[in-house]
Amino acid sequence: MIGLLQGTVLEKTPPAVLLLAGQVGYELDVPMSTFYDLPPTGGEVRLFTHLVVREDAQQLYGFLTRAERDAFRQLVKVSGVGPKLALAVLSGLSVNELTLVIANGDAARLAKTPGIGKKTAERLLLELGGKFNPGGVAVGGLFAPPASTGDDVLQALLALGYSEKEAALAVKALPTDCKVEDGIRLALKQLAKG
Repeated sequence: MIGLLQGTVLEKTPPAVLLLAGQVGYELDVPMSTFYDLPPTGGEVRLFTHLVVREDAQQLYGFLTRAERDAFRQLVKVSGVGPKLALAVLSGLSVNELTLVIANGDAARLAKTPGIGKKTAERLLLELGGKFNPGGVAVGGLFAPPASTGDDVLQALLALGYSEKEAALAVKALPTDCKVEDGIRLALKQLAKG
């Protein structure tokens, strides 16, 4: 099983990416959340992968974070949800947003995803209900608890209503040795500037 690829981005055609890793070009389908955060063509990237083998095809899916890949794997376990639909869900909702939607039982929000109707949304809520907690940490090993100050600051910014992209950029600019309270304060100052 291919678990991770690191290499050079050769082509980007939504939702596919052609990645050169070890003189082999791998074509991967990625959710739009990953696609938008990829480096430009010629840049280096590391993607967590999931391989789907069917009778008529082998398809490789790529994700910038382990959390995205883990969420994808949980989604495809739900009956009636295949890899394409799982990608659609992760393209429309970040992992944190998906966690909150499931924790709140918000079938209407899930049903806004293209390809998901009311019944599929309710099935997703039912089957994933025990696997996600509010706060972005899932039960049953889906996600590891926050391990660093940056993770705690990120969760605080998301709770304050900032988008995952805005929060991630603010956290990235923080000094590595700051405390959580200082990190939140610095991140909020940076977000107020931009």
